[in-house]
Amino acid sequence: MMAADVTLALVGGTGLNELDESLESISIETPFGRPSADIRVIETDPLRLLFLPRHGNPHRFPPHCVNYRANMWALQEAGADHVLAVYAVGGVCDPYGPATLAAPDQLIDYTWGRQHTYCDSEHIELGHVDFTKPYDGALRRSLLAAAEKASIEVVDGGCIGVFQGPRLESAAEVEKARRDGCHMAGMTALPEAGLARELGLDYAGLAVVSNWGAGVSGELLSEEDIAETLKGPMMRVRTLLRTLAKEL
Repeated sequence: MMAADVTLALVGGTGLNELDESLESISIETPFGRPSADIRVIETDPLRLLFLPRHGNPHRFPPHCVNYRANMWALQEAGADHVLAVYAVGGVCDPYGPATLAAPDQLIDYTWGRQHTYCDSEHIELGHVDFTKPYDGALRRSLLAAAEKASIEVVDGGCIGVFQGPRLESAAEVEKARRDGCHMAGMTALPEAGLARELGLDYAGLAVVSNWGAGVSGELLSEEDIAETLKGPMMRVRTLLRTLAKEL
């Protein structure tokens, strides 16, 4: 387990835009511009929890326009040493069906043109961080332990194929991702995870499957169906977060 004096940051995506327990907001200007929104301090005694809505508040930044560099930098400046990222994803194969929660352990990047490193700036020394295991840290282990304690099923492992967005993938793209070894399709895990690694943050992901990927079920996708499917699992995510806070 992690030390009790850590500061945990929660980065929320689609379906987790608002938390009600905020005490204060922290406004930070970074060398890379403004983060998606002010960072909110959440009351989860005795853990200090920071919340940053990845797509802004209100929800306005599509995945390829999120300022990932500013977001991770601001969270570290606010005191975070651990970051839990929540993603809405599409399932590519079993057991990653709709409403499933998963703690991914691998990533494949299909995006382009995103500012994916700090090492091309004057603010961090040029380096080549090891990314063999993108989610290999104490926070991921604590997340799985909290899920077991709360009797919430979380699939241990899985590879997310990260697509550019904001459009959903084609059936051929999803099939390619499956052949490449992906289990889920998302839009936001990268460059976020890589930037966190460059800053030395312990970064873990919690994927919430909102739908089958294009072509998997043979049905067309709609934003309304995705939002409806997310309601149930997001309630479990909130319960899991409360348990995680107590565990830490």
